[in-house]
Amino acid sequence: MSALTSAAATTRPGAVLADLLPAATATRARVRDAALVAGGAALTGIAAQIAVPVPGSPVPVTGQTFAALLVGAGLGARRGFLALALYAAAGMAGMPWFAEASAGVGMPTLGYVLGMMLAAVVVGSLARRGGDRGALRTAGTMAAGLAVVYAVGVPYLALSTGMSLGEAVAAGLVPFLIGDALKAALAMGALPTAWKLAGRKG
Repeated sequence: MSALTSAAATTRPGAVLADLLPAATATRARVRDAALVAGGAALTGIAAQIAVPVPGSPVPVTGQTFAALLVGAGLGARRGFLALALYAAAGMAGMPWFAEASAGVGMPTLGYVLGMMLAAVVVGSLARRGGDRGALRTAGTMAAGLAVVYAVGVPYLALSTGMSLGEAVAAGLVPFLIGDALKAALAMGALPTAWKLAGRKG
């Protein structure tokens, strides 16, 4: 089967965008997957440096969450989780690629990073079921991923800072809703377009 034929075959539901990259042997597939995992971690780390402080909140607006969800959708649940796990492990070990070039385990925002690992699994699983093929389905997929991030990040913020849950919601969720809607809108355009282009090339 040629690379183009293989790519065309994998545009059906059950595939994610990363599956369109051909690998003729099991060894090449492992090399491909390792490169995708490392690339997904690096993309998330780079996007995390796009950060804007939010007055009254220890949580900045960043490109980190958007990148993590795209990684999950593009790579699928397993590779997406591994990419975000690599990102989290390296950052906790001291690599300064969390938001605003931070690192370590003592940050009140670490819960969001941990939530991104789980969100990558959710988003990747939905993408493998066609959740990134159309605008409305992509919006739902991104919303599910964001919900997971906040479900972990907000309680962690409350526990680590001594805030009440209501205060944590006010500081760590509400200020980001408009930005999240914009991120979802970007994904609604980017992911279905990528599939359309892949289908034409196939």
